[in-house]
Amino acid sequence: MAAALTSSEPPLDSDRSFLRIRGGYPLSGELRVSGAKNSALVLMAACLLSRDSIRLRNVPALTDINGMADMLESLGGRVERHGDALELDGSGINCSAAPYELVNSLRASFFCIGPLLARMGMARVPLPGGCKIGSRPVEEHVKGLKALGAQVTIEHGVVTAAVPGPCRRLKGARIVLDCPSVGATETLMMAAALADGETVIENAALEPEVVDLADLLVAMGSRIRGAGTPIITIAGVDHLHGADYAVIPDRIEAGTFLLAAAITRSSLRVAPLIPAHLCAVLSKLEQAGCRLDHDDEGLTLSAERIIGVDLRTQPFPGFPTDLQAPFMSLLATAEGTSMVTEVIFENRLQHVAELQRMGASIRTQGNTAFVEGVARLSGAPVQGTDLRASAAMVLAGLAAEGTTDVYGLDYLDRGYANLEAKLNAVGAAISRCDPTLKAGASALAA
Repeated sequence: MAAALTSSEPPLDSDRSFLRIRGGYPLSGELRVSGAKNSALVLMAACLLSRDSIRLRNVPALTDINGMADMLESLGGRVERHGDALELDGSGINCSAAPYELVNSLRASFFCIGPLLARMGMARVPLPGGCKIGSRPVEEHVKGLKALGAQVTIEHGVVTAAVPGPCRRLKGARIVLDCPSVGATETLMMAAALADGETVIENAALEPEVVDLADLLVAMGSRIRGAGTPIITIAGVDHLHGADYAVIPDRIEAGTFLLAAAITRSSLRVAPLIPAHLCAVLSKLEQAGCRLDHDDEGLTLSAERIIGVDLRTQPFPGFPTDLQAPFMSLLATAEGTSMVTEVIFENRLQHVAELQRMGASIRTQGNTAFVEGVARLSGAPVQGTDLRASAAMVLAGLAAEGTTDVYGLDYLDRGYANLEAKLNAVGAAISRCDPTLKAGASALAA
């Protein structure tokens, strides 16, 4: 096994905010799950398809949501937040070019290319940015848009798509995806919603977020069938109207909360959640020794002894890549050896070094990590290298002996709303620290 890193040097961005976690506290009570980030972002983009007002409920308060709101407003839309609801008005959409700085910081904003093209007949969207966890190509998006009749070019990092002809309307087509890409499936569903004729997407992604998008589009007047299966059929309509729609619960946040209960050997109720969205995760938790008690809205996880399990990330309904890092934190404290294989993103094992810093016994070979559980992790300064790796560090800190400082909150705040407040409410000891404020206070005192 690779030797654990013992350096106590803080991460490079130690002048930025971090979470300070005092580990070893048992958790009890209930954790409430917010709306799904990955679904809400795409539903917001879908609002570009209509000139009427769309009301989305159960929208999480995240920096990524704010980024998408900025994107829609840059195109001429209007976004207003009222509690957990967003009012989106697309009647003023007057621009088909998305700003580089917004797309570069938020990958989901690339989804605007489908509805912009469908509604305006053209779109200019820079290639996306986001967490640096590996290549996330847009070839499937481009190939599908071309099949719908668009002329697409990529120059200087910008994707330009236009529908030729006087009516500037996409044409229904049969599209076979080379891989079941969630992003491509969603982009093409939105583009096809206003196309002339019927579109069939084969080898479509099966994820719950795809079904959520289809349900919103149907509520707006689309004619879609087959969402959640490998073949989705969209009969294009002339226009879409407004709707009032609630975002599904975030299955990744729900899974993270269940893992918080497991890694602290606690009993916690997590709700709301949809068990069918987490089948692979729940199965692995039960294999690891957790007890799951279901009720009408959620479930209660109880854990006393955790044993190692093997897992391999897969597209839905397989084990989600977004919970690979958090689950590895749990396995670092399990009895025995586990094998974790990441096949979705090639750079998604960067959290291994940070777990080693906390005393985890892990070695890697290619895209596989071999995890030999240890009796206790030790608190240390660690860096969240991407959104889900940051969550993994928080989980490890909850179980560690001593104090853990988790840096990389820019990532964490993109995907978890009020995470420390939620965890503190069930017994955790987490505080958000801002060194710049302390430095300013010291300067004033001097």
